[in-house]
Amino acid sequence: MKLGIVGLPNVGKSTLFNSLTKAGAESANYPFCTIDPNVGVVIVPDERVEHLTKMYNSKKTTHAVIEFVDIAGLVKGASKGEGLGNQFLANIREVDAIVHVVRCFEDANIVHVDGSIDPIRDIETINLELIFADIEVLDRRIAKVVRGAKNDKELAKELELLKKLKEHLEEGKLAKTFTPADEDEEGYLISYNLLTYKPVIFAANVDEDSLGNAEADNPYVAKVREYAKDFDAEVFVVCAQIEQEIAELDDEEKKEFLDELGLEESGLEKLIRASYSLLGLISYLTSGEDETRAWTIKKGTKAPKAAGKIHTDFERGFIRAEVVNYKDLVEQGSMLAAKEKGLVRSEGKEYVVNDGDVILFKFNV
Repeated sequence: MKLGIVGLPNVGKSTLFNSLTKAGAESANYPFCTIDPNVGVVIVPDERVEHLTKMYNSKKTTHAVIEFVDIAGLVKGASKGEGLGNQFLANIREVDAIVHVVRCFEDANIVHVDGSIDPIRDIETINLELIFADIEVLDRRIAKVVRGAKNDKELAKELELLKKLKEHLEEGKLAKTFTPADEDEEGYLISYNLLTYKPVIFAANVDEDSLGNAEADNPYVAKVREYAKDFDAEVFVVCAQIEQEIAELDDEEKKEFLDELGLEESGLEKLIRASYSLLGLISYLTSGEDETRAWTIKKGTKAPKAAGKIHTDFERGFIRAEVVNYKDLVEQGSMLAAKEKGLVRSEGKEYVVNDGDVILFKFNV
């Protein structure tokens, strides 16, 4: 999974990136201190993987990972070259979802590029710049398609869609609010990889004082949640400054620190949960002496396609899957004991994999 982090300058974007990835991106109280895109890879914490590693005495442990891409802060007029312009948006074109960091705290010592705190205005500023970047993509595609559209029905149909879509964006609307007429149009829409078509997670960045009770006490967070409803976006509340402190602690210290703050999970864990929920992802597990590993797949994936995540041969030569629920396996203490209790099932090609399934695939190529 790959997530792109966007936001205005000085909203806590790079501080959050630092804390999530421990990558040490420069973070300071002046606009545009992030110039080159920063990329960091984060392990998805999963106690099931750790437990199975111990249970099977695995030589290798492989967690699922998330790649974060942090780009320079965007400002109003970026598409026209204001600030550093929108030159870095190409770096997040390939991400699965966008994490939009929104400032939801007052602090006279940290300048705001627009002089005041207004999360909805800030969100709409960024959205407008993303829309302009998408219009540029459509213009380039229109220039290519228009030449052949006179003699090609398919290209003529695509050109009609491109014009409708461009008109939609020029009205200040996001691509995700455009309704395709049929499956063909939907296919084209997906292929353009538009930034405003991507799923969004809003990271409401609050100060330490309102972190524990942000839902009740922080009016800015309430506004972001209300706004997000209209776009099927996820929202999670985070204090980037606290996250940076947490990132320096070991697991035991981290738990104590979170307990002191009255929090059940870190911002990274909240973001991972929001990402998996938004993108409809789950994890199944494989475990043995050689390796214990978490594999990330879409909800609703059938066994052969899930097997294909490991190797294409597994999908091509799929015979069956031996499946046991993680909790059942742990309770029984071994695969053999789980089998004796009838908890290990032999599933065929139509089986839909569930989160927490521990699977042994049988295949023949």
